[in-house]
Amino acid sequence: MTAKSAELATEPVLKLGEHYVQGIKRPLGRRLLRFLESYALLVLLVVMVIFFSVWPQTSGVFLTPANLQILVASQAVLGVVALGALIPLICGEFDLAVGAVAALSAVLVAQVLSSGVPVWIGLMVALGVGAAVGIANGLIVTKLGVNAVVATLGMSTILVGVIRHDTGGLAPPSDIPAALTDFGNGKFLGLPMIFVALIAAAGIVYFVLDHTPMGRQIYALGSNPAAAVLVGLKNNRLRGLALFAGAVLCGLAGWLYVARAGGADPKLSGTFTLPALAAAFLSAASVSPGRYNVWGAIIAIYFLAVLNNGLNLAGAETYVSEYVNGIALIAGVALAAVLRKRSHSA
Repeated sequence: MTAKSAELATEPVLKLGEHYVQGIKRPLGRRLLRFLESYALLVLLVVMVIFFSVWPQTSGVFLTPANLQILVASQAVLGVVALGALIPLICGEFDLAVGAVAALSAVLVAQVLSSGVPVWIGLMVALGVGAAVGIANGLIVTKLGVNAVVATLGMSTILVGVIRHDTGGLAPPSDIPAALTDFGNGKFLGLPMIFVALIAAAGIVYFVLDHTPMGRQIYALGSNPAAAVLVGLKNNRLRGLALFAGAVLCGLAGWLYVARAGGADPKLSGTFTLPALAAAFLSAASVSPGRYNVWGAIIAIYFLAVLNNGLNLAGAETYVSEYVNGIALIAGVALAAVLRKRSHSA
């Protein structure tokens, strides 16, 4: 116990002197700061919703049920891709192939479903694409010792090449079964079904990462790789598993994209990669400051979505969204670094 704390502890309760009042204020200030650090992004999201709801250029459209339904549903696929980017990031690896995996999955799912196979086979194809790419990435990184950034960037380039070779740059046939498109555009308790699927996927990932030994080991590896080795964690196994799980989620995202859009876009890779990584990094600035986390990523997805949607409704040029996503990625990396340093020094 320090001299200051001893003085506060022995001071009479009824004597509201300078030291006693400061002893109350300081913990309250720390709690308030902690709350602001944890929920600043969520507060900003609410502020932006209010702003675009009253701003004359967007007030007539932004808060309409139709726009909100589209806003919520349109980000669900990207949210699953962001979860796929988040898992490797937690253990200190960068997966730059997340968008390409989702794109290849969507193209192959659209092709096989258009040939008349059942919907569940399309789902197996999507998960198989993710699993195959995840295994390849894991082996390249852990067995060959290639840096994950280089490995996944190279894999992304290969997958984009496969898509172009397979499609010629044109959208594949889109005779998608009604059962799948009904799911992608249906509602459950007034919410878009595909958004419910995102929340379900997020809940499963959250449970695995935060409430299972394997998840805690992945977090431990990302927090301090050297210490993880000393306590006997199998680092290569965990890194490979994280890359595998992330790629499988991206494969699932491709299936969900076909369900939502009723087809596939060969250029989908570039649409998903940067926003997904930005949301994954921004997750460290929300809910659990300094710690990449599932619900922070979901908040970040809709933070960026509301900002982009409001700007689009205001008539901003399409390239403005690229500015927003690029700045968000830089800000997310910077905030994550600062908050991680604060959490380690606390």
